[in-house]
Amino acid sequence: MLADRWGVTDAEVTRRYPCDTLVPSPALAAWRGVSVAAPPDGVWPWVGQIRLAPYSYDWIDNLGRRSPRELHGLPEPRVGEAFTAVAGRRTGTILAVDPGRALTGRIMGAVMSYVLVPAPGESIRLVLKVVTAGGPRPLLALLSAGDLVMARRQLLNLARLAEGGYSAS
Repeated sequence: MLADRWGVTDAEVTRRYPCDTLVPSPALAAWRGVSVAAPPDGVWPWVGQIRLAPYSYDWIDNLGRRSPRELHGLPEPRVGEAFTAVAGRRTGTILAVDPGRALTGRIMGAVMSYVLVPAPGESIRLVLKVVTAGGPRPLLALLSAGDLVMARRQLLNLARLAEGGYSAS
């Protein structure tokens, strides 16, 4: 499918993700990944903070509200909690948590797993897999392309924040 991969290796595409058990035969599967020059414990709090805001293009999917640029000291995510917030409104549901390693949630019919994958040195790979159970093929292609734009921005923002610096873009 068009726009189903960005920034991921073949090995990252073929590995198992928590969302795979929740949607075993997806109509759409898309992977996005970014290298982060920070240790896992410097990245995980930012992944968990997705519960506060989307961290992508705030003017689009956060109705102009800026996603926080500092950590809020949130407790570990828990299954059943809201997955994220858009314009201050909580939405989606956390479906699975492996603290420090993976966060999986459902939003707008899609199930997504954020996974921290060890990498050489003091860095990790932050890989996102998005799956949906079904839908018309043209709609799935549109969803994949739209997700690519938004998820790319989100992962790059989370990487910059975890690395200790942020420049608005």
